[in-house]
Amino acid sequence: MNPTTMSPLMPILSAGRHRNPRRGACFMEFASYLAGERWSDHPKCTHAGLANLARMVNDCTSDAARNELAPMIPSVIGLTTDDVRLDMLLALEASAAALPVAFEERQRSLAVGALVLEATLDAQGGMPDDMRGRLHAAFSSAPAAERWARGFLGRYLRKLPREMSARHCRCLVQSAVDGIALACVDDNDARLRRLLKRGIELAHQFVDTERVAEQTASAATAPSGTVSRTADREYASA
Repeated sequence: MNPTTMSPLMPILSAGRHRNPRRGACFMEFASYLAGERWSDHPKCTHAGLANLARMVNDCTSDAARNELAPMIPSVIGLTTDDVRLDMLLALEASAAALPVAFEERQRSLAVGALVLEATLDAQGGMPDDMRGRLHAAFSSAPAAERWARGFLGRYLRKLPREMSARHCRCLVQSAVDGIALACVDDNDARLRRLLKRGIELAHQFVDTERVAEQTASAATAPSGTVSRTADREYASA
């Protein structure tokens, strides 16, 4: 959707929550509007972790650049999954994006969270290679934060947790997005936009994989001969 061609009756993207479309809309309120759901910034049509990322990016993006997020709104509709790893990967993606530019104190907390997430994901079967590469590149740009985090965890934890709650993941996302928004760089808005785009791509990977698995299971349990009879009818009508 091109924000420059929106109807004047459509809500305008702005920060925060809004009581109704006449007062504006945040990213996820607009998604609820397009999905035909009740007006809300927590619609059912989108995974809660991805919606959390979208709300944060919406609120932390400058007023001048916020409408550039609008074309991505339709792409979050229908992105839902029960896989707990998505929250962790979103948090890891956000941490990797913020580590190179955030202030030192924020870098340290993000590095701790990222190391715990890495260990947790490894305990649950590992994380994608491209994600691990981005995390290691982020640590390379903030080596002091990584050293501090490893030292902190070594002193205060005998072993790293084997799980991380959705609430903790979403708090880490909020800290990362805020860190990018406050960083002393000249492309804060572009970095936030790229992070949201990557988060949407991650969610698509989970949802698409689940749909393929469901279709495969459905085909496997279909009555014998169903497919061939359909094929015969199509052949006969050709």
